[in-house]
Amino acid sequence: MLQTMTETAHTPASPGKRMLSEQVYAHLRDAIMRGDHAPGDALKPQELARERGVSLAVVREALVRLVGEGLADRLPNRGFAVPAFSDRRWQQIAEARRTIEPVVLRMSIERGDVDWEARVRATHHRLARTPAYAPKEGAHYTGAWSEAHRAFHRTLLEGCGNPVLLETFDRMWTASELARRFAARRTPDRDGVDEHRRLEEAALARDADTAAEVLAQHLTQTAVALTGPTHHEPPKDA
Repeated sequence: MLQTMTETAHTPASPGKRMLSEQVYAHLRDAIMRGDHAPGDALKPQELARERGVSLAVVREALVRLVGEGLADRLPNRGFAVPAFSDRRWQQIAEARRTIEPVVLRMSIERGDVDWEARVRATHHRLARTPAYAPKEGAHYTGAWSEAHRAFHRTLLEGCGNPVLLETFDRMWTASELARRFAARRTPDRDGVDEHRRLEEAALARDADTAAEVLAQHLTQTAVALTGPTHHEPPKDA
C-alpha cells in the first residue's frame, strides 16, 4: 500500500494536462507581453480557468511558470498579479545586468574573432530594419523586434566564449523583458536606434571602454524609466 501511495504521489502529469498548461502559459505570456494586462493587474486563476475552459490546476501551473520567469508575482493570500512599475526586482535585475554585461562585453571585444564581428554587424542590421511596433500586436514591441533585439545583445557578448556567462545573460534577459516593454512606453523620446548604433560601432572598433560605458548607460535608461514620470506618446523607436 505504501509503495502504491508513493508511486501515485510521483506520477507525472498526463500529456494532455501538460499540453493544456503549455497552451495557457503561452496565451498568458503573450497577453502580458502585449500589454493586455496592465502593471499591477490581478491574474485571477478562477476567471482565467473559466475563460480558457480548463481546470484551475492547469491555470495555476501556467501562472507558477510565469512567476518563475518574472512575468507575474505571487502575492500572499491574494493570488497572482502582473508585476508593477515600482517592483524593486526590476531595479535589482538592472543592477545585476549593469554589473555583469559590460564586463562580458569587454571579454567579447578582446576575444571575438572576425566571424563574431560579422554576426554583430548582421544582427544589428536586422534590428535596425525590423519595425518595433505594429497595430495588431498591441501596445508593446512586436515579437520580431523583440527577437532581433535579443539576438543583437546576445551576439555582442558571444565573443567571450564562456557559455556559463551567456547562460547568465539568457536568464537575466528573460527576467527583464517585461520591464523593458514597460519602460519603452514611458520614455517616448528615448533614441534606442542611436544607442544600438553606438554599441555596434564601439564593439567593432574594439573600443572596450566606450562599448562598456554605452552598454551600462543603455541598461540604466530602462531602469530609470520605470521610476520616472509617465509619458503617453508612443516612443519614436526602441
